[in-house]
This record gives sequence, C-alpha cells and structure tokens, in this order.
Amino acid sequence: MGRKSSIATRWFVNSFVVVAIILALMAVGLFFLLRQYYYGAVGQLLQSEASIISGILNRHYQSFGIVEPNEIRRSIEAFDKKNRMELMAISHEGEIVMTSSGFSPYEAHDMPDYFEALESPGGTGQYIGVFKSRHSGSRSGLQLSEKYMAVTVMLPSVDESVYSAIRLVASLDEVDSQIYTFTLFAGILGIGTLLLLLLLGLYFIRSIVYPLRQIGNTAKRLADGDFSVRITGTKNEDEIGELCKVINHMADELENSESLKNEFISSVSHELRTPLTAIKGWSETVLEQTVMGLQEDRMTEKGMNVIIAETDRLTVMVEELLDFSRIQTGNLSLHMADIDILEELSSAVEVYAERANREGITIVSDYEKPINADNGDENKLQPHLYVRADKHRIRQVFINIIDNAVKYSKKGSTVTVGAVAGSGDVAITVSDNGCGISKSDLPNVKMKFFKANNTRRGAGIGLAVVDEIVALHSGKLDIESELNKGTKVKITFPLVQIEKFE
Repeated sequence: MGRKSSIATRWFVNSFVVVAIILALMAVGLFFLLRQYYYGAVGQLLQSEASIISGILNRHYQSFGIVEPNEIRRSIEAFDKKNRMELMAISHEGEIVMTSSGFSPYEAHDMPDYFEALESPGGTGQYIGVFKSRHSGSRSGLQLSEKYMAVTVMLPSVDESVYSAIRLVASLDEVDSQIYTFTLFAGILGIGTLLLLLLLGLYFIRSIVYPLRQIGNTAKRLADGDFSVRITGTKNEDEIGELCKVINHMADELENSESLKNEFISSVSHELRTPLTAIKGWSETVLEQTVMGLQEDRMTEKGMNVIIAETDRLTVMVEELLDFSRIQTGNLSLHMADIDILEELSSAVEVYAERANREGITIVSDYEKPINADNGDENKLQPHLYVRADKHRIRQVFINIIDNAVKYSKKGSTVTVGAVAGSGDVAITVSDNGCGISKSDLPNVKMKFFKANNTRRGAGIGLAVVDEIVALHSGKLDIESELNKGTKVKITFPLVQIEKFE
C-alpha cells in the first residue's frame, strides 16, 4: 500500500511548486528581456555616435580626398561624451593608437568587433566582452574585469591615412547593475508573492484539513459504535461547515436509533417473556392436573384459552417482525388487485367489534357498508370504492390501526371508524378518545422501534410497518393527537374507479 498523500502535500506540489516555477521562469525571462533591451539601447547609442563621427570624417574625405590624422585627432580630443564612452582610433595594423581618455594602450587586446568590421560589407562590427588587461597603462578608461561593448566603424581606406577605423567602447557595468536591480526587485516581488501564497494556502488548508481530520476521527468513532461523539469548533458556513452539520445530524440519528433499538430489544424481550411464561405456566398446570388425575374441564378450558391467546399474540408479534424485516430488505411482496376498500374496512371492524365489547369499548362505523345488489334493497345501495391494493396487507393496516385505538382507550370509551370519498381518493379515519400522544412524541410515532407509551403491549414497530405498507400503495398516513384527549388516524388511498349502482 502506497504512502498516504495529504491535501497539503498535493496542494504544495500542484499549486505552490508550479507557481514558484512560473515566477522563476518569469524572473529569468525578465532578466533576458531587460538585458536585450538595455544592451540594444547601448548598441544603438554607440552605433549612432560612431555614425556621426564617421559621417564627419567621410565628408572630410570627400572634400580633400584624404582623412588627415589631425582631423581624427581633433575629433577624438573634442569628443564630448567621454564620460559615458571612449572613442579610439585604430591603425592599419589593428592597434589602438589614440583614445579620448588620453591613455594609450601598451598591450594589444582582442578586438573581434574590428575584425568583424573588416569583413562586413557595411564596415561595422560590434562586440561584448570583458576587459582583462593587467597593465595599468592599458586601461583606456576601463577598469580591470569590466564588461564593455565595443562598436568599430571602418574609415575610408587610403595609403596615406594613418588610421583605418574608429572604435567606440562603453562600460556595461552600470547597465548590468540596472538590469540586476530590476531583476532583484522582480525576484523579491516573486518571493513575496510566494510567501503570501504560502500563508494564504496554509490558512486555507488548515481551514479544510483540520475539520476533515475531525470528521474522519468522528466517523471512525461512529463506526466503532460511539454515537455520543460530535464535531465541535467548526462555525464555517461553507461546504465544510455544512458537512460537519450533516455528520452531527447523522450522529444524532444514529444515537437515537441506537436508543430506540435498545428500547425495542428490551420491549420485545418483555413482550416475549410474558406470553411464554403464561404458556409454560398453564401448560405445567394442565400437565400436572392430568398426571394427578385431577383434571377439570373448566381448568383445562381456561388454560388452553390462555395458551391459544398468548400463542396468537406471539404469532402477531413475529409476523410484525417478519414484515418489518421484509420491508427493510425490500422483499415485501404485494399481490395487487382492484378491491373494495369499504368491504375490507368493514371486515376489520367486525374482527375487533367483539373484542372491543369485551373490554367495554364501543366501535362506531361512521359509514354504510356497500350492499350487494342481489341481496339488498336497491334504495339502500351505496357506491363501491375501489383501490389498487393487496387485500391482506390493507386488512393488516386497518386491523393494526383499530387495535391501537382499542389498546390505548379506556373502558367505556368509543372508537369511531369513518370513510369519506373525495375527488380521486378515499380517506379512512379511525378516532378514539383515549390517552393520546404528546406533541414531543407525535413526530416520532411512525419511527421504527419507537413507543410513546411503554405501559402498553407491543414492540413499537406496528405503525412503522403500517406506514411502509400505506406508502407502497401510494397512500398517505396522517396522525393527529392531543395528550389525554384522543388520537385520530387518517389513511388516504387513491381510487382507481367509482361506480354507482342505480
């Protein structure tokens, strides 16, 4: 496995180093551009001065047919720019014999510009070099190891002439100093830019990397089961801050789910233990009475009724768990058909009517059951309301809702079941005047494992299963409740058709 690459490293390589290289190249390019510009300016100045002097001497030659040495000497001695450049006269032997500075060199030094002028059709030559002569008398106004530029212009050549060319030499040290100054300034500006970029980059990376590290550590602890950890100290309103809020919200949900799961396990354990204890106790009682020959019909009947009731209770609980598991894994199968929704509602009411009466609770139907045209009076016929649904799952929904209404109602109370057909849908309502649900618990009653009232039986997944089933039928489950005043559950299904028998 390769070495882990951090965001800071990638930024440094991909951004900082690239910018540093670009700035360095710009500084080098600026140096050569300035060098070319200033050297070109010096060369043009030397060429201009040389052209002026050679022009004067050429006119003298045209007038007299010869360039007199005295005329050249006067031009050199009267040269008014000797503080900026040096004017030299070169003999036919290629030696410097006179300079505007008054120094006559005793040692010859390289003059490529002179030889270039000899071979050039225009009679000019230019050279950039370093003055290396060690003899004090040969300085000719130039310092040792001083960089210079020289321009040579050939004079009209006649046998009587002593001089063959004039040469202008200018020091480049001040020019180089100016170039180096500008380049140094550009370099300092570039380094300052890099430092500023580095500081801003480090600040930016810190604002990203530190929260990401905290997010990573928080995610690891969440993965290890520590749902109490939260990301703190991040107040940014950018994407990182939003991500931190999402992680914290996820941690809240995970902690809540973990708490609900633990409550669910505790509740299911209690719910399973109670019927199992009853079944075991009554089974032992019936067996003991049978073995001792003291079996009584009433005792047996009572024991078997308890065993059957608790077994049914376990069966319902197991079915709820299986349905919940199928829904969670997406394996809940539906056998869809056009069914009469009021007929299924009526069947569910009939299932619970007897049990509700035994507990002193009355179930009132606030609708009329559809009547078959072959068995009833045509004047009493009601419309048949059809929905596309799974018959058994819809009945499961109604039974669960009615069971909850009966379970959370007190003796002597009433549970009202109603149905109202709207424009393209039908709304089934189940209302009770039982214990109700508090405002804080109401948003959570459809969550898995949640129980608003732990004193009542149930695993806390009935409404979660019902909500999923209703959603699979393109329906909607709404719950309205007020603590100690009652609850109203409204289930809405889309109708596939409405037929009236007349």
